[in-house]
Amino acid sequence: MHRATDYLPPGHGKSATDQISLVADERRLRRKLLRTSAGDAVLVDFAQTLTLEHNGALLLENATIVEIVAAPELLHQVTARDPAHLVQLAWHIGNRHTAAQLEQSRILIKRDHVLKAMLEGLGAEITGINEPFFPVHGAYHAHAGARHALHAQ
Repeated sequence: MHRATDYLPPGHGKSATDQISLVADERRLRRKLLRTSAGDAVLVDFAQTLTLEHNGALLLENATIVEIVAAPELLHQVTARDPAHLVQLAWHIGNRHTAAQLEQSRILIKRDHVLKAMLEGLGAEITGINEPFFPVHGAYHAHAGARHALHAQ
């Protein structure tokens, strides 16, 4: 088993020798045993929880680099009749505390038949897709730092 000693964000410029493919929920971690595509075990044990970004990497104790890849997930693609309608749909999704990837012309959410029915009832077009998921981090996300409202004095 190898131990991760550091996390390298996307654009780190180092060559990876292996990769770990993770869905969105798996990319947010503090301590976890992961498996590379070659089957090697990698222990991640960081001081605080962080989100491993697509194309980021783990630096292992033996100085090798393992790339992080966002794995495809079964998602609903939510589209609307116009931008104002898309904003309304986003509000309803957020009101249910549902993780969402917000884009200019669509919203992606994990597949959920109850949310699908609600959104269709609100006039949304829902399409099942399979692609990597990059949900927006909430206001209480740990990376907010000292400028976050909860840390303000």
